[in-house]
Amino acid sequence: MAFATRRFVRAASSSAATAAAKKLIVKHVTVIGGGLMGAGIAQIAAASGYTVVLVDQSDEILKKSTKGIEESLKRVTKKKFADKPEAGAEFITKTLKNLTTSTDAVAVVHSTDLVIEAIVENQEVKNELFKRLDKFAPEHTIFASNTSSLQITQLANSTTRQDRFGGLHFFNPVPMMKLVEVIKTPMTSQKTFESLMDFSKAVGKSPVSCKDTPGFIVNRLLIPYMLEAIRLFERGDASKEDIDVAMKLGAGYPMGPFELLDYVGLDTTKYIVDGWHSLEPNNPLFLPSPLLNKLVEEKKLGKKTGEGFYKYN
Repeated sequence: MAFATRRFVRAASSSAATAAAKKLIVKHVTVIGGGLMGAGIAQIAAASGYTVVLVDQSDEILKKSTKGIEESLKRVTKKKFADKPEAGAEFITKTLKNLTTSTDAVAVVHSTDLVIEAIVENQEVKNELFKRLDKFAPEHTIFASNTSSLQITQLANSTTRQDRFGGLHFFNPVPMMKLVEVIKTPMTSQKTFESLMDFSKAVGKSPVSCKDTPGFIVNRLLIPYMLEAIRLFERGDASKEDIDVAMKLGAGYPMGPFELLDYVGLDTTKYIVDGWHSLEPNNPLFLPSPLLNKLVEEKKLGKKTGEGFYKYN
């Protein structure tokens, strides 16, 4: 009898351990931030059948976000359902039915499985958001940040759920770009990581995994490349026009580095460089650029201001 009891206890313990190790099946998603990135993430999640709540500070912002999502869905259906307009209309209706909006993040996280943050790229603001939501989200809820430059570990440390925290770095425009970088910190549990990978695949993306290193994969390679292009130009070794042509025709890139800098925004690039330089001041790859700093100081930020390294009409 004692042997049978011990065997039952072991079996029960094993079942409990197996249940604890199971991946979270995400059904309800909360996206914080109604800008281009947040709206794009909300769109693809809703289109994939998830129940989605998009959160921002005002109804005005959310109305603009919803309108942008509707327009984006129309563009998608023109390609995806070119010969089936009725199916396209049904797809749009179904997607929008899965999507609601709110200005109260605390209220909606009570019943969510996954929170994806896509707000301003500011450490303090993000930390404050996660710290607040951590108090109200269920224990099982996974938190993820769409940050492109900040350390996921530092964001996770603002919460009590470091094991249920990771990075989901989508690329702009989200509905079109296939890549997602899934970031696993030293504290991220394996089941959290697997849940984030599964979610990325379920929304039609191709996820790659990376440790919590500055810039992850793409930006870690891209930012130093763009900085070196600026240095090449600063030294007078080549014109920015010729550098752009060389990289497009010689390396097969769709944009040259200066075109890309203007597209991304010189202020965004400077913010990333300054942050990385403060983390690793002796790393030559992260040395600030005097020319980049000068242009930002002059408010020449790229396409969005009409002038950066190039002028735009």
